[in-house]
Amino acid sequence: MPQLEVDGARLTYDDEGPREGGGVPLVFVHGWTADRHRWDHQTAHFSATRRVVRLDLRGHGESEGSGRRSIAELAGDVMALLDHLGLERFVLVGHSMGGMISQTIALAHPERVERLVLVDSISRMTYSRARGLLMAASTLVPFRLFVEANIRRAFAPGYPRERIRQYVRESAATPREVVMTCYGAMRDFDVLDRVHEIRVPVLLVHGYHDIQLPLSQMLRMAKEYPDAQVRIVDAGHELPVEKPEELTALLEPFVTAS
Repeated sequence: MPQLEVDGARLTYDDEGPREGGGVPLVFVHGWTADRHRWDHQTAHFSATRRVVRLDLRGHGESEGSGRRSIAELAGDVMALLDHLGLERFVLVGHSMGGMISQTIALAHPERVERLVLVDSISRMTYSRARGLLMAASTLVPFRLFVEANIRRAFAPGYPRERIRQYVRESAATPREVVMTCYGAMRDFDVLDRVHEIRVPVLLVHGYHDIQLPLSQMLRMAKEYPDAQVRIVDAGHELPVEKPEELTALLEPFVTAS
């Protein structure tokens, strides 16, 4: 798999699909403690006809490196990769923390973002009581229990337990320092008062049962976007793996319009 050295980290990425004639490239950015394989269904579908780029953020998946302390720094990593690949314009698709990164890129580089898709993401991190308690407990309980509590509550009721256990194992393999610094970066993230500056078409897709980043917070954000479409799916926070076919079907008409 290709890798790129960026500011003390080695980023692993995939660059698939035709280079010519397929439309503006798609760039997929995963969320906290996840990896680029969250986008397996979408990558397999879209790379048949257009260029698709996805990466493991530093310290996640098969990428190396210590954590970043701000979403802006994580966005800088993504832009370093896109510059390396020579992508001048692209459609950004971000899930959860990846959506925060994508919004940051859209604000910093509006001339390069063709369209924006935010999946189970928000513009201002607001903690529910339960989320606040988890954060407070993060330094008091064993690391694996902290990660497990966060991941288990990310899925809608009825999602297969063995699949959840698989994602718990994968998330717990992310280095503690990366997990906690990225958690802090999300806690400090707030661009709600600036999203009106993002003038490109935006698609907001959210799980109805998402208790990590609740639907009400996404709808508050949606009102601030000048040109936004909203789609609600019967899923939890991990929509790319809970309902991969449905998400791909929602993305298809939006991204192919670019």
